[in-house]
Amino acid sequence: MNEYKPHVLIVESRYYDDIAEELLAGAIEALDTVGATYERVEVPGAFEIPAAVRFAVEAGGGKSGAFDGYIGLGCVIRGQTTHYDYVCQESARGLQDLALQYGIAVGYGVLTTENRDQAWIRADRKQGNKGGVVAQACLTMTALRRQFGLGLK
Repeated sequence: MNEYKPHVLIVESRYYDDIAEELLAGAIEALDTVGATYERVEVPGAFEIPAAVRFAVEAGGGKSGAFDGYIGLGCVIRGQTTHYDYVCQESARGLQDLALQYGIAVGYGVLTTENRDQAWIRADRKQGNKGGVVAQACLTMTALRRQFGLGLK
């Protein structure tokens, strides 16, 4: 019997490297648990995550073929300007628009917090494990796509 193993693209904003590393570790643990394969790409910030996903969708996939799902990981911490609001809103809207336009499975793991302590609590695998949570959300959506006959493999 050929067991389905999803192939996922992880798009990482490494702006806050320690938080990004913990988000990534949580996501990889969740993917490894089900035997999913993955590829990773880095982007400068959370704002660029949707564009990277669209590039991958339009290119038809990565080194190992088309992706079954996409995970966006990053962190935006409020500063003293309204820039935070735009980045948070547009990264979320951009990924949701792609999910609806292309019918793709997306896990949204961009933390939007007031300070670094809040971000760490949400990213830490012993506390919030947001990387693992969003990877699981992505996997759930890839399974739902397959249930409706939209899976790639």
